[in-house]
Parts: sequence; structure tokens; C-alpha cells
Amino acid sequence: MKQFKDIIKVALVEDDADIRKLTASLINIYPDLECIGSFSSAEEFENNLHTVNPDIVLMDIGLPGKSGIECIRDCSSMKETIQYLVYSDHQDSREVYDALAAGANGYVLKGTTPEKLAEAIRDMYQGGSPMSRQISRMVASSFKTNEKKHPDFEKLTPQEWEVLMRLERGLAYKEIAAERFVSEHTVRSQVRSIYEKLHVHTRTEALNKFHNR
Repeated sequence: MKQFKDIIKVALVEDDADIRKLTASLINIYPDLECIGSFSSAEEFENNLHTVNPDIVLMDIGLPGKSGIECIRDCSSMKETIQYLVYSDHQDSREVYDALAAGANGYVLKGTTPEKLAEAIRDMYQGGSPMSRQISRMVASSFKTNEKKHPDFEKLTPQEWEVLMRLERGLAYKEIAAERFVSEHTVRSQVRSIYEKLHVHTRTEALNKFHNR
């Protein structure tokens, strides 16, 4: 596990020039954080992805051109070691879910204090999934709603929920195993268990049931 003595390299993708400059300055206040690159669009970030090579990316959602969600989805497959922290004022439940399903590891609202933002970056660097309180409640409420509509979801273990969310992202079993540091055999066993508990036979059926289709 990485320690705080390491400098955490942060990249920022934000189309508003003032917010981009202010956020970069706030990050650089902390001795263990360094903003190594700031970009005004998803396309600009993608073009510099391998050159910048950050640990954490603060990603806005409402970007001109390619959205932040699309950028997270594409870049997650291009370079798997980078973690994505959505930093946005968007609180729409569908966008929050889409961002997490695309590969975001956390979701923090703009307006968060510099201290809380720094804590979120450190938490993610250590393997956590930081979320603003409002977002955390929204996610929890969404899960409860699905559980009420489909009691079968109550049967899923936390590990099976993790697998289901990665199936939503379109990951193959091998990729899920790599992300969760388990064997591919373990993933296959968990998927079989998910299908049995949800009374489905395929990934599509499982995800359609989750989305209440």
C-alpha cells in the first residue's frame, strides 16, 4: 500500500478556466499532492494520457465535445492504473450511476472544501471510493429502491455487487479478476451465484433486471 510520504500525482480535466486554475492551485497547497497537468477537454486529456501518467484524475462531467463519462470509460481501458474521481456539480442520479459504471472510483461535488477534496484524493490513492455525502445517500437510496422492486437483489453479497457493477461496465471475467485481485475461476463462480440469485441466465438479463426493464 502506498503511503502519504509519496507525492500523489493529480491531473485535472475541467473546461472552466477559472475553476481549473483555482483547483490546481488548491491541490498544490498540500505537500503530498501535485497537480501535474490540467486540461480543458476530454480529447486534450486523452492525447496526453500516457505522457502525463497521473495517479488520480479529477474529472468534470459536463465537458465540451466528449463527456467526462465517456472519457473515463475509454481511458480506463487504455491505462488501468489510473483512478478517476468525478469532480462535478452534476447531481442527477443517472449521471452519477453512469459515471460509476464507466469506471469512476469516487464522486465529489464542486464546492467541497479544499481539505475535504484533499482527503478524497488521499482516500482514493489508498484504495477507497470517496463520495460527497449527498452522492453517497443517492447511491444508497438507489440500491434500496432496486432491492424493494426486486427482492432477489437483497441476496447478493458485497462481493457479488462489485462483480455486478463491473459486468455493467462491460468488463470480461479476466478483467474483473485483475481489478479485484482474485482468480478468474472465483469471478466465474460469483457470476454463477449472481445469476442463480437473480433467476437469470445471462449478463444482459441480470443488468436489465437491475435497471428494472
